[in-house]
Amino acid sequence: MLKYAFWNNKGGTGKTSLAFQTICQFARANLDKRVLVIDMCPQANLSELLLGGLTKGGSQQLMLRQGALPRATIGGYFQTRLTAVMSKPAFSFDDYLTEPFRVNGAIPKNISLLCGDPLLELQSNSMSTLASTNIAGVNTWIAIMDWLKEFLEDANAEFDYVFFDLNPSFSIYTQVALANADRLIIPTMADDSSRRAVQNAFSLVFGIKLPSPIYSEHNFSSRMLAAKRALPKVHLVVQNRITQYMGPASAYSAVLSQITEAIKSLLHTYPQYFTFSELKDGILDIRDFQTTGVVAFARGCPFDRVLPGYVQMPNKRVRVNRAQLDTCRNEIMEIVDTI
Repeated sequence: MLKYAFWNNKGGTGKTSLAFQTICQFARANLDKRVLVIDMCPQANLSELLLGGLTKGGSQQLMLRQGALPRATIGGYFQTRLTAVMSKPAFSFDDYLTEPFRVNGAIPKNISLLCGDPLLELQSNSMSTLASTNIAGVNTWIAIMDWLKEFLEDANAEFDYVFFDLNPSFSIYTQVALANADRLIIPTMADDSSRRAVQNAFSLVFGIKLPSPIYSEHNFSSRMLAAKRALPKVHLVVQNRITQYMGPASAYSAVLSQITEAIKSLLHTYPQYFTFSELKDGILDIRDFQTTGVVAFARGCPFDRVLPGYVQMPNKRVRVNRAQLDTCRNEIMEIVDTI
C-alpha cells in the first residue's frame, strides 16, 4: 500500500484543489485499484469536494458523516483513540469510511474517504499532552504516531493507495500523517514565501538547517529515526497557479527560478530525501485553472467530467472554454503520470 501526502506548511498553494483533481484522475486511470483518501485538515475542504462541492450539498453531506454513530471522520477515530489512550481499541475501520460516489456520481467508485473534521483542532492539545507524558517503557509520541498506522494496518487488505490531504501546519495530527506517508507532493506558488516554505518544510520533516542545536534531539526527524521509522521522501514539487502570460523575463519566472535552485541544492546535498535524482523528474509547472477550476470545484467535479460550454453557477452563468479545459486535464495527467 503506497501512501502519498499533499502538504506544504504554507497555505494558499492550491494543495487541496490539486489533491482533489489528481486523486480523482488517478483513481479513474486505475479502476482496478482501491484508493483511500484521508482528509487530515480541520477545514475538511477535500471532503466537501468529494461529497459534492457547493452546488451538490457537499457541506451538508459532510455534516451527516460528522453526526453519524460512530462519528465517521478522522476526528471520530482519534476520539476513540483518546479514550483508549495507549491501547488499541476494538474497532472496524469500515465504520469510519464514506463512499463519495454514492452522493456524488462524478467521483470514481474505487475511492473511499475518511472525512476531515474540525475536531482535530480540539484534539490537538490532548494529543500533544499525551505525547509528552512519561510512561515507563512506552514511547508515547510514537504510540500516537501509530494511531494512524494501526488504522491502515486494518485497511491494508482493502486498499492499494492512500492519499492524505494535510493542513498547512505542523500540528501533531499533521505529524501523524507524515509519519505514515511514503511520498510527499509539495505544491508551491510563484512567490518568495513559497521559496521559504520549501526550506521550512525540509527543516520540519528532515531536521535540515535547524536554527539552533536545541531542536536537534526532539524534532520530528530525530524522533522518527530513533524509533527506526522511515521518513517520507519528496516525490514531486508542483509549481502551481502559474499565470499563462508568464514569460522568461517576468517576476514570476525569477521567483520560480529561485525555488528551483533551492530544490536543486537540497537534492544535491540530501539525495536520500528524494525519490528522484534529476530535477526534471520531480518538478512540474501547473497553470492557473481559472474559470474551469471555479466551475469544477463548485460542483465537486473532476476535470474529466466537466463539459465545455455554458454552466449555471449559483450567481451567474459562466462559460467553460474547451481549450482551457483540455489544458487543465493534460496538466493533471502529468501529475498522475508521475505517481
